[in-house]
Amino acid sequence: MYMMFQRKNKKVQNMKLAWLPTLVAALFLHPVAASQMVKCEEAAKNYTSVPPGLDKNVSILVLSYNSITLNESDTTNLQKYKNITELYLSNNSISILRNFTFDKLSKLAVLDVSNNSISTVEQAAFAGLNKLKILHLQNNKIVQLDSSVFVLLKSLVVLNLKNNLMRYFDAKISLNLTNVTLIGNPWNCSCDLVSLQSWLKTTKVTMENENGTVCMSPSSLKKQPIKAAIIADCEKREMTTEATTLSFTSLNPTNDSLSLHNGTNRKALMSGVDVHRPGKSWTFLIGVLVVVISISLLIGMVIKFPVWYRYLISYNHSRLEEDEPEMFEETFTSHNCAFPHTPGTNEEESVVVFEQFHTFVPEEDGFIEDKYIDT
Repeated sequence: MYMMFQRKNKKVQNMKLAWLPTLVAALFLHPVAASQMVKCEEAAKNYTSVPPGLDKNVSILVLSYNSITLNESDTTNLQKYKNITELYLSNNSISILRNFTFDKLSKLAVLDVSNNSISTVEQAAFAGLNKLKILHLQNNKIVQLDSSVFVLLKSLVVLNLKNNLMRYFDAKISLNLTNVTLIGNPWNCSCDLVSLQSWLKTTKVTMENENGTVCMSPSSLKKQPIKAAIIADCEKREMTTEATTLSFTSLNPTNDSLSLHNGTNRKALMSGVDVHRPGKSWTFLIGVLVVVISISLLIGMVIKFPVWYRYLISYNHSRLEEDEPEMFEETFTSHNCAFPHTPGTNEEESVVVFEQFHTFVPEEDGFIEDKYIDT
């Protein structure tokens, strides 16, 4: 019996020793985990920009009820806090969500930019937020929002678009949402809303206040829930649109929408390159500039042509060549021989007579000829 008791006692001691490292690890790890959760409450402090001097290890940052515009300097300050998991920017002065504003916040899971004046959400505004799960965009002034904005948000499950100015939402990208809020928008239940309606019906997403999310136009469907509204005469249009898309894709396989669906633009988004490639409008603009400059030069040449002509004519002089004196002497000799020699006259008299009948007027060629130089 004593031996059996000792064996049991040893087993109990071994079990205690086995649990001891686990308990010690739990005691040490719990404070570390707790210390990693750093929360900064900076709400309603009249900030006009994101404060740069906060704790670098902040994980929950509350900047609500300030006057932050989220400009470039705010983006620079915000990206210093790379450990943020929750960011609250509601009730500020944000009007535009620019590209790559949050791309350094790779741990962000909750983003709240509600109750601002946001009217524009650029295509790569949420690039880099691979772990984002909850996005609040309600109570803003968003008129148009392309579903490609959310193409990289593979972890997004909750999207709130309540009380905006949206009439359409083309759900051409497969979203993995489980909860969406669309009430309070002036939805136009026309063919442009068919994709959203189809997505709501074919997926398991839950739409908050489904019966209250109604059409505001056309008048025939007003006050009808957008999910149940019967939108007619859209089958032909869809077939035409699909045929046009297929033909355009075959002619232009590098289309941005096609590459975006295939994920080829993902590296461009993450590397900071603008996803919009320059179109043919730039080529047309350059061609117009070349034509305008060419016509202007041609007109200038035509206007200046008489001036250039007079300028060239003014230099139309001939230089006195070296053999011209010899020619002059030959001419003089020929003229001298033309007069008959009268007997009884000497050479000096002949010269006087010649000079009386032939007065030489040399051309103004810039040279002075002295006739009295002895040869």
